[in-house]
Amino acid sequence: MRNLTIKRIKSFAGCLAQLKIYIEDASSNELLINGIPCRRIGEIKNGEEKTFVIGEESAKVFVIADKLSRNYCNEFYQLPAGEEDVFLSGKCHLNPARGNAFLFDNNDSAEVMQLRKKGSKKGWLILCAALIFGVIIGTIAGRAVVSLWFPKTEVEPKTFTDSGMTITLTNEFEREQSEQFTVCYDSNKVAVFALKEPFSLVDGFKDYTLKEYGELVLRNNGSFSKLKTVDELYMFEYEDAKGKYTYFSFVYKADDAFWLVQFATLTELVDEYEAKVIEWAKTVSFE
Repeated sequence: MRNLTIKRIKSFAGCLAQLKIYIEDASSNELLINGIPCRRIGEIKNGEEKTFVIGEESAKVFVIADKLSRNYCNEFYQLPAGEEDVFLSGKCHLNPARGNAFLFDNNDSAEVMQLRKKGSKKGWLILCAALIFGVIIGTIAGRAVVSLWFPKTEVEPKTFTDSGMTITLTNEFEREQSEQFTVCYDSNKVAVFALKEPFSLVDGFKDYTLKEYGELVLRNNGSFSKLKTVDELYMFEYEDAKGKYTYFSFVYKADDAFWLVQFATLTELVDEYEAKVIEWAKTVSFE
C-alpha cells in the first residue's frame, strides 16, 4: 500500500463545492466515470489537503463535483504503478461549461487534454438550460426593492443590441453583466437571460434543426417541460422547485449559432406578463 496526498489549492471558482475523489477499481461497481469502474475514497474541501491510502497498481484517480455531472465535469490523473507515495495538487478553474471543474497541476497528457476538450463541448450543451437560479432570483428581487424607492417613468419601447442579438423591450430594462450568460437585461419585474451557443462547439451542431436543438436542451436537463410553438416560435416554460418563479424559454437559430433566450418573472405575475414576454420574444433578431 502507499499514500496518495492531494492538495486542493484555494480558489474562488467552485469555492463552496466539496469535491469527491474516486479511484479506478476494476472490481468495484460503485460508479462509472467515463466508462471506467471506480470506488470513492473521500472528499476534499477548498484549500484542504488530504491523504488517502491506495494500492500499488497503476490507476486513474478522478475528481468530480457530483454523480450527475461526472462525465463532463471531471479530471483524472494517471497514477503509475509503484510503492512510493504520490503527491498531487490542483484547483478549480473558472469555466461554466465544465462546472468550474478541478484541474490537476502539470497534468497535460494527450488523453487528459482530449477529455477536457470533450467535456467542455458537452458541458456547453448542458449549460444552455441550466439556469443560475441565484443570479435570476437576485436580479429580480433586487430590482423590486429599487422600484419601491424610485418613481416610475413612462414606459416606452426600447431596442437593445449586443453580441449580435437585437431585442425590443422597454425603457424599464437595463443591460447587466453576467459570467453565465452572453447577454442579460433586467427590470423591476422581469429578467432576460440570453445564451449563445456557436456551431463550432460540437461537430455537426450546425445541421441541427431548431426543433432538434430545443428538444436537446430539454433532454439534457430532464423532461420537466415540453417544446411547443407560439406564434411560430419554439419555446418551453417551467417553474422553479418552489413554484415562486416562472421561466419562458425561447430557442433561435442564427447564421453562426443557436441562442436560448429566457424570460424570468414571479409566478404571481405570469398573467400580467406572459403576453408581453411573447411580444418581446418575437422581436429578437440576429446580425
